[in-house]
Amino acid sequence: MSRDILVVEDEAPIREMIAFVLDNNGFNVIEAEDFDSAMEQIKEPYPDLIMLDWMLPGGSGVKIAKTLKRNEYTRNIPIIMLTARSDEDDKVTGFDAGIDDYVTKPFSPKELIARIKAVIRRVSPTSLEEPIEFQGLMLDPVAYRVAIDGEPVELGPTEFKLLHFFMTHAERVYSREQLLDNVWGTNVFVEDRTVDVHIRRLRKAITGQGHENFIQTVRGAGYRFSGKVTA
Repeated sequence: MSRDILVVEDEAPIREMIAFVLDNNGFNVIEAEDFDSAMEQIKEPYPDLIMLDWMLPGGSGVKIAKTLKRNEYTRNIPIIMLTARSDEDDKVTGFDAGIDDYVTKPFSPKELIARIKAVIRRVSPTSLEEPIEFQGLMLDPVAYRVAIDGEPVELGPTEFKLLHFFMTHAERVYSREQLLDNVWGTNVFVEDRTVDVHIRRLRKAITGQGHENFIQTVRGAGYRFSGKVTA
């Protein structure tokens, strides 16, 4: 599953170079050239990572970062700041705003990709091919198996993909539209309510030891996979 990266950079040659490097490394690139266009692009389905220039027409990258971190639905999007500023105080300002990493211009394409992959590993540390275990619920994406406390669980293909996505993106809230894009794909026309049907099937399949409660409905927002008890 390729990841969407929003590149916010007002200098077209730099933005195009970054987009070229990301595209060649399998990422989907979304571009913005100023503060306003960046904020317009940060909407459902949200990007998986944002690369922000510090200085932008209409506002600053720091202001964007602070705005996103105050919003319940965008606070978990990882942010890498791109800037020519290298002073320690500037870096502290960036980290205080909630950014995850800091890349100083000029930078090499290899360094950029390495930083992106490192940040993605931190926020979503599970490889898409590694078995995942969560409080007794185990999913093996290569062997295509699911088990609860060692007992096999039968899932349909869509429920399997849905559970895999949830388990690799725990604690984040996803709307029906985002789940459709990430699990069904953007080129498939499926009604939003189809998600609810498959959520019910998935919950029923993993019912037994309370594991069905991991898939939580967030009223007015969507769904979340979490082991934390909700009120």
